[in-house]
Amino acid sequence: MLISLFSKKRRKSRKYLLAAIILFLIFSNSFIVDEVMRVWEVPVTKTEELDDCYDVGIVLGGSMVTYDSKNDRLTYRNNIDRILQAIELYKIGKIQKILISGGAGNIVFRDMLESVFVKRFLINIGITENDIIIDSISDNTHENAVYSAIILNENYPEGKFLLITSAHHMRRAKACFLHEGIITTPYSTNKYAGDR
Repeated sequence: MLISLFSKKRRKSRKYLLAAIILFLIFSNSFIVDEVMRVWEVPVTKTEELDDCYDVGIVLGGSMVTYDSKNDRLTYRNNIDRILQAIELYKIGKIQKILISGGAGNIVFRDMLESVFVKRFLINIGITENDIIIDSISDNTHENAVYSAIILNENYPEGKFLLITSAHHMRRAKACFLHEGIITTPYSTNKYAGDR
């Protein structure tokens, strides 16, 4: 839209304005956004459709929790469903261990390690510390897969793994883990697209 205002050629200016309006209408229309997300998101798996038990549930970090230093407490964010689903799966015996993969993910606050915060939360609510594994190094999905693969290959070479992340993130996450030679079963959480 700004380009249309500063363009010196009137005809080009109109084209830019028209393109901006069309894009605005497309991306502000919840029906269209929902339909696009339905195509992209990996469908949610019903818990009863899972195999009996997985050695490790791999929970990918990213906007789950942060530390509020002013009030000295954790603040839970929009992707907290990932860890909540993992807790439920652990409690009903579908996963034996929880691997939380996620470091700082922020170039400014390098000491704010999300997996460390989540581990503290899990211990506080009664999850056995020996059943929690963390990767506090990775900052993105590719690194989640790389560093998790090192941990999993070393400790669970023949293990069964459940990959737990947001529905819109699952395709990339699964591909990254596959690239590292880790076969996972997807368990999508916090889907964006609503019901039809």
